[in-house]
Amino acid sequence: MSTAVHVRGLRKAFGPRRVLDGLDLTIDDGEFVALLGASGSGKTTLLRVLGALEAADSGEVLVPPARTVVFQEPRLVPSKRVLANVTVALPRGQAERGRRALAEVGLRDHADNWPNTLSGGEAQRVALARALVREPELLLLDEPFAALDALTRMRMQDLVTELCRAHRPAVLLVTHDVEEAVRLADRVCVLRDGRLVTDLPVPLPRPRDPGDPAFAALRRRLLADLGVPAPAPHPSPAPEPDPEAEPAPESRRTTPEEVS
Repeated sequence: MSTAVHVRGLRKAFGPRRVLDGLDLTIDDGEFVALLGASGSGKTTLLRVLGALEAADSGEVLVPPARTVVFQEPRLVPSKRVLANVTVALPRGQAERGRRALAEVGLRDHADNWPNTLSGGEAQRVALARALVREPELLLLDEPFAALDALTRMRMQDLVTELCRAHRPAVLLVTHDVEEAVRLADRVCVLRDGRLVTDLPVPLPRPRDPGDPAFAALRRRLLADLGVPAPAPHPSPAPEPDPEAEPAPESRRTTPEEVS
């Protein structure tokens, strides 16, 4: 398998603050990697460097030329209809290609709608269609589900899984959600102090069940690597007395006379 992303010794600072400090990362073609880290740890900075939205100070960064980014906000152009948003910056005559992309995300009938008529989940699906219509070799996802309600988020996670299986780009997902990372990714990395301190494969069959003990164990490990202590076990409550149970016979002291 060939490598889509090759990063060695990446450094990036903002003033005196070094955000990325000699970071190494590889992502193979078609591989889905999730990146976890505390707020301000440099996750989005790394994604922006890979997307050519930010310049590295030093280090080696090799990425495919065909790459797209989906942000937390859909960033649709309000003056363009949905189909025009999907095909924006593509050559003329790509309307049918855009319609196919909308059909993939379940929005073929919304092609002529305006962005302000869409729900949050629909708008984010349009953003996904806009990214995938370009057939990227690298798809960069910057917390794309963070602003969605829990049910819509789960549906979007399932949709991204299906789309990535169909298109097979290399994927880097930046997220704060440990469960989301384990549910979606082939590998999960943790970024701390400017470097990756964890890089774990996720060898669980799909679809993944958060109730699976192996899922829960991996989640605990990642939370520990993020510095989140495991919750203290709750003491087991004392069993309530059974009102229908017969009372135990009272014990009494044996007297010397009874012994003799």
